[in-house]
Amino acid sequence: MPLPFLTADRELADRAAESAALPYDEPDHWRRPYRPGPWRVGAAAVFLLLASFVLLSAMIIAMAGSPPGALTVAAVGALAIAFALRLLRVGVWVSAQGLRQVHLLRTTTEPWHAIASVRTRQQPVRWLGLPRTVQGQALIVERRQGAPLRALVTDHSGDFLTRPAAFERATDVLEAWAAEYRP
Repeated sequence: MPLPFLTADRELADRAAESAALPYDEPDHWRRPYRPGPWRVGAAAVFLLLASFVLLSAMIIAMAGSPPGALTVAAVGALAIAFALRLLRVGVWVSAQGLRQVHLLRTTTEPWHAIASVRTRQQPVRWLGLPRTVQGQALIVERRQGAPLRALVTDHSGDFLTRPAAFERATDVLEAWAAEYRP
């Protein structure tokens, strides 16, 4: 069933993204220049659903009279919620200070003056982050000193699988940020 209010919102966001490469009034705030993809949002929703069942079982265990067991199960539910929220934050974030790559367990931040180039190239990429590789496009950031960063964005990641136009738009915006703030 089509939801017209979602379609209109998406069209407005697409028009704003096309009208300006850097459509933000406050460049000092960290922001992701693209929306999380349906695969990433779906996985987070599954973990939140699982967390709701785990927390419901913690409540039942607490009412049955086993507080230590209930606390253990509630902690597992809280970890599932934290994992789902972190999964939604995974991606590339930009600001006037630099470029930030957020992973599940670590975050890498590079200031703009330490980045030599930001470009898209064809290479083998991981499909949905799994060990299987396929031929695809990746956004590569080369540092002035040291090894290049891992591929920031790929067209087969959880954000851009089956959305090639969104991948092109996101890489264009990231390259525009680099052109604007890299010395």
